[in-house]
Amino acid sequence: MIFSKKILNWYSINKRSLPWRSSKDPYKIWLSEIILQQTRVAQGTPYYLKFVEHFSTVFDLAQASEEEVLKLWQGLGYYSRARNLHQTAKTIANEYEGVFPKTYHELLKLKGVGDYTASAIASICFNEPKAVVDGNVYRVLSRFYGVDLPINSSKGVKYFKKLAENVMDISAIQDYNQGIMEFGAMQCVPRNPSCDACPLNESCVALQKNKVDVLPVKLKKLKVKKRYFNYVVPLFQNEEKQFKTIIEQRTEKGIWQNLWQFPLIESEKELTLKSLKKRLPEVLSHKQVSDVFSFHQQQIVHKLSHQHLYCNFWVVHCNDTYENAILLENVENYAMPILIATFIEQFKKRIFEG
Repeated sequence: MIFSKKILNWYSINKRSLPWRSSKDPYKIWLSEIILQQTRVAQGTPYYLKFVEHFSTVFDLAQASEEEVLKLWQGLGYYSRARNLHQTAKTIANEYEGVFPKTYHELLKLKGVGDYTASAIASICFNEPKAVVDGNVYRVLSRFYGVDLPINSSKGVKYFKKLAENVMDISAIQDYNQGIMEFGAMQCVPRNPSCDACPLNESCVALQKNKVDVLPVKLKKLKVKKRYFNYVVPLFQNEEKQFKTIIEQRTEKGIWQNLWQFPLIESEKELTLKSLKKRLPEVLSHKQVSDVFSFHQQQIVHKLSHQHLYCNFWVVHCNDTYENAILLENVENYAMPILIATFIEQFKKRIFEG
């Protein structure tokens, strides 16, 4: 039995029941594929269900505010995906009258849609014979055929795309594409795969040559940058004894663009309490401060793909209010990085519950 037939046979027996698999609606397939980029199925599924519940059609998503979209996306990371998702929904609604393009090449013209997503939508929704190549597919093909070209090199990307096209089953492209991705996610997993129970084990080059643990090959990543974030959390009470604070929106390009945060002081190294107090005027206009303390006993390390953030949350008790302050209990209504959302949850619990 050839490679593609074995994949199809395995998929017919082992495929998971996932909410988007019951649909050929390009809106739902597109939505699931964007959410699942760099996100595991278990983590992404609840987000998919939330988006479908809030925005049942592409018109609903297009009409939403960016703040609504980012808030629903909160916790998934790579927020540029959410902004591209929103922008593309507007394009589909306004320029395509709500109808998704039906071909791979037309789909590629949409913002945030690359080779993989266009191939997935075209094949699953419109039966176009286009091979999908994601991390799971790279792993399966690399191991089965014993290919040691780096999957993140330009040569490797072209090679594996061509290989994927050569071995795909054109007659059953919808199930084949989903099947090979599923096979990589469930059977040919990154670490300690069950090779003894694998239907491809008799012909797998990596297994025969004892290279399962070293394939696929990746070029080494660039050096990770370290950054030191000091969030200043002003806290004061109004005449009704309600706690209020200040937040601001990140407008510059880079991580977390357009998300909300507490006033931020970035430093070259970890700040002491004394050095933090000296820099407070950078983010707070002159008000009488009664107390300043670090909420956590030690820095929080928040790891992103290309940088590590060493973060402190400094609570600043003020004896006077600010005009742009909001109620502390309303802060969670704003779209924020999960790092800050987690702090808010802990902080409010301490403030309101003791």
